[in-house]
Amino acid sequence: MAKKGMTFFTPDKGKLMDVEAIERSGNNLIIKGTIMEAMPMTAVIPPEEVRRAFGLLNLRMVLFLLSMPFRRR
Repeated sequence: MAKKGMTFFTPDKGKLMDVEAIERSGNNLIIKGTIMEAMPMTAVIPPEEVRRAFGLLNLRMVLFLLSMPFRRR
């Protein structure tokens, strides 16, 4: 059975990180995965960092993100 999740790649198409779960813990977002196919990792993202991430987006980027699930690789 294929592993469900999301993978982040480097610009040269190397595997950077496999995300296995995104969970909530109180007001924080928890991302669990494996970095570089070897090192388990848990990242905690507090609300203020999510607000900063939204500050990096403009309307064109939001529209692009909404269209990504429908694009081919």
